[in-house]
Amino acid sequence: MTLFRYHPAVLERFPAIVGGVILARDLHNGPTPPDLRDAFTAEQRAALDRLGDTPLSELPSLSAWRRVFSGFGVKPTQYRSAAEALLRRLTKHGDIPSLNALVDLGNLVSIRYALPVAVFDLAATTGAITVALAQGTERFTPLGETGVEHPEPGEVIFVDEAGLVSARRWCWRQSDQSAARDTTRDALITVEGHHDRATADVRAALDDLTALLAAYQPQASLQAALLTRDAPAFAP
Repeated sequence: MTLFRYHPAVLERFPAIVGGVILARDLHNGPTPPDLRDAFTAEQRAALDRLGDTPLSELPSLSAWRRVFSGFGVKPTQYRSAAEALLRRLTKHGDIPSLNALVDLGNLVSIRYALPVAVFDLAATTGAITVALAQGTERFTPLGETGVEHPEPGEVIFVDEAGLVSARRWCWRQSDQSAARDTTRDALITVEGHHDRATADVRAALDDLTALLAAYQPQASLQAALLTRDAPAFAP
């Protein structure tokens, strides 16, 4: 059964997309272990050293996401990709807060490669999640809220077969239902890119995510895949 896929209309408009996907089952999320927190802190320092004085807009991976956001009608300096938002927080404030083991693990890899990494709790998901162009009738609940809003028509979203949106503006913001919490047991983890080195970078990030999950969630079962325009679906 297909669990995750890119809609043909998205592939036609954004043919350079490369996605890494992991299905992780039997997770036990919770506070970040001290050694993972130390690794996350060390990666933040390393990211700051790598960046130096380079503007985030000049990083190839983030520049490509900016073009993609513009491509579906979103101003990229108003709505930033998740990776750019993380690195912006890091460069402005000097650190990224620890949230929980799964989120910190994903954020560590995100700032290492300047690629958006998302951890989606699958508890509320119905059927496959599709990266699609919104019709505008789908339902999205912002993180920490209870009210429902609807995406703009043509906006790229992660949406399940019941019309529940897990992420708006592609990799801008996740929904309340999809956020990784202590109760998360089954999750879909994604990392995506559009730049020239996306295949190599996404593959490396996928390998890092798999290794970190194996180290800090040893009881979990993991299945991973690399998706492209020619192989756009994940059916574990």
